[in-house]
This record gives sequence, structure tokens and C-alpha cells, in this order.
Amino acid sequence: MKPTNFSIHVTNFLTHYLGAQRNLSPNTIRAYRDVFTLLLRFCRDVRGIAPEKLCLEPIDVPLVEAFLDYLGTERNSSPRTRNHRLAALHPFFRYVQAEEPAHMLQCQKILAIPQQRHARPTVTYLSKEELAEILAQPDLQTAEGRRDAVLLSVLYDTGARVQELIDLSVGDVRLDPPAQLRLLGKGRKTRAVPLMQSTVQLLRDHIRENRLEGPEQFDTPLFQNARHQRLSRSGIRYILQKYLVRARTKSPSLNRTVSPHTLRHTKGMHLLQSGISIDMIRDFLGHVDVKTTQIYARANLEMKRKALENITEPSPVPTIPAWQQNKNLLDWLRSL
Repeated sequence: MKPTNFSIHVTNFLTHYLGAQRNLSPNTIRAYRDVFTLLLRFCRDVRGIAPEKLCLEPIDVPLVEAFLDYLGTERNSSPRTRNHRLAALHPFFRYVQAEEPAHMLQCQKILAIPQQRHARPTVTYLSKEELAEILAQPDLQTAEGRRDAVLLSVLYDTGARVQELIDLSVGDVRLDPPAQLRLLGKGRKTRAVPLMQSTVQLLRDHIRENRLEGPEQFDTPLFQNARHQRLSRSGIRYILQKYLVRARTKSPSLNRTVSPHTLRHTKGMHLLQSGISIDMIRDFLGHVDVKTTQIYARANLEMKRKALENITEPSPVPTIPAWQQNKNLLDWLRSL
């Protein structure tokens, strides 16, 4: 069977364009792949088009919109998830219009599909007291507890994403002044993040205890599981939840959802509350657009507003009289 133009472009897009040209991470490429998997299943199960027969021509605006509706009704996807799926399709159709100029109008119409409006989630973060309670839970008398203490401290101190923490190798650590970590972020972009002195000491002890000092260890994972492999996302979530359960007995305010990403938000909020500018926080956290960083400014403003509402006395301003009852004013307005 002759391959379809859709199959050719999807294969090149996933295997060559995203990886070789855009240098995206394997996790990001897998996320794009999952969107195409859902699209193929939709075309097969709802539109009756077998994957091996799907071409570019029938993939128009009505089909894409029906696919997005299918995600919401059949798979109970939230508006935010639906927008992520649409955002993953956009780079593909930008790629196709350059490869197939005859389909340029079709691609541009799909690129013009608007995202669904949805309420922005509130930034959740920890107070300094809540953070200290969690960091105090690992048992420093055990090797596992010492590793977890270093891991959680680095996760907060650097504001790293979970995948950035997983990808850390020994060679990414610099403990000599100025102490810093080299993080590999989204889009395969690296950034250097400074370290607090307390975290430097924890890392120095961690590297010494696990015999990671030599240059031959530079590519060794900084944080390892029991099989001396890199930790997984689920592994890091498990570590955090283990100590969160213990911390809740002493800090009831922690009876809410706390994820590894919460520590990243916590670092961003603490930097903002310390007077660090939005631009510096953007660079520290590795945001591409400062609009992403502004969520911390909005959350901080809302927090201040609520605090003012709690302490402010009733307004001393007298009640404003109803202007409709002022006859002189009404006569003047009619004369205009």
C-alpha cells in the first residue's frame, strides 16, 4: 500500500523535525505523539477513516473542531487539556504548509482555530513555615533520608521542573564559588541557577557520601534510585508525598494538594516577595515569556488584597447622595 501524505509528514515531523531541527526533548516529542494517537483514534472510531487511509485533505477545520469536542465529551478533557492538544497540532500544520504549499490555506484556517477560554488556575505555593516543616521530615540518620533531604532542598532552591531535576548529572554541579547548577529546560535550553550556601553543603556531603567526586562520574545521575538509575517522575512525587503526610500532623494547613511543581511555584513567590524583579525571576525559572512569570505577581497582589480586607476598618467616606434627587443638577443636565 502506498503511504499517504499525512503518514509521511507525521513521521518526518516526529522523527526529524522536532528532534533534529528543533532539538526538543524526548518527553516533549512523546507528548506530540500522543496527540496524533488520539487524532488517529478519533478518525477511526468516529469518522470511520482507517489510519492507513488518512490523508491531509479531509483534515480541515470542522474535523479538528469535532476532534476537540470529542476530547471534551468522550474523554472528559478539561478546556485546558483541550487547548494543549490544539497547541500541539499547530506546529505540525505550520510545518505542513511549508512542505505542501498547496495546503497552505487549509493549514492557516486550522491555525486560526481559537483556544477555549477557561478560568486560570490559582498559583498554589507554600509558606516558609510549611516548607520548613516538609524539609525537616527526612531522617538524616539513614542514607535514603539524607538523599531525600538533598533532593527536596535542591528542588526548592533551584525552582527546577521535575524533569530538570531528573536529568541532573554530577557534571552539572559546581560547588566552588559561585556555586550553581546547570539545568536543561524546555526546548533543550540550559540555564545556570545559583545555590544557597546551605544547599551547597548538602550537595557536597551527598556527592562525597556516594563517591561521585571523580571526573569519571560526571555523567552519573545526581539523584539515583535503589537500582542506581535516574529517579522517575512518579518516584519524586512519592518521595514528596511521603514527607508531606508526616508534615501534616504538625501543620494542618498542609492538608491540600502539594506536588513537586508546588515547590517551583513556592520559589517563584518567595523571590517575588523578597523584592526580586519579574524579569530576573523569569530568567531564574527559565520561562520563555514574561507573561508566564506574571502569574506570581497576580497571586501576590490577590494575597495582599485579601490581607487588606481583613485588617481594614469600614470606609470613613460618607454615603454619596443620589444625584437623581438633585433638581438643580437635573435642570443643568437637561440644558446641555
